[in-house]
Amino acid sequence: MIIPLGIYKHSKKGTLYRVIGNAKHSETLEDMVVYEAQYENPVSKLWVRPAHMFLEEVEVNGQKVPRYAFVSK
Repeated sequence: MIIPLGIYKHSKKGTLYRVIGNAKHSETLEDMVVYEAQYENPVSKLWVRPAHMFLEEVEVNGQKVPRYAFVSK
């Protein structure tokens, strides 16, 4: 599962992230997404999430929407 590179908006928080790569978990070979916060985040600038979680839908204001919505390349 390949996630297109580019800018995504977190549907609940409204924060922006840049997907910078797709990777595999070293033990399980699970598809992972590597992404970078596009804002000052004191916890971490880089994040990794299983691809299936990156693509899943979440509920916002009573509606199902993608967790991360593609914005631009």
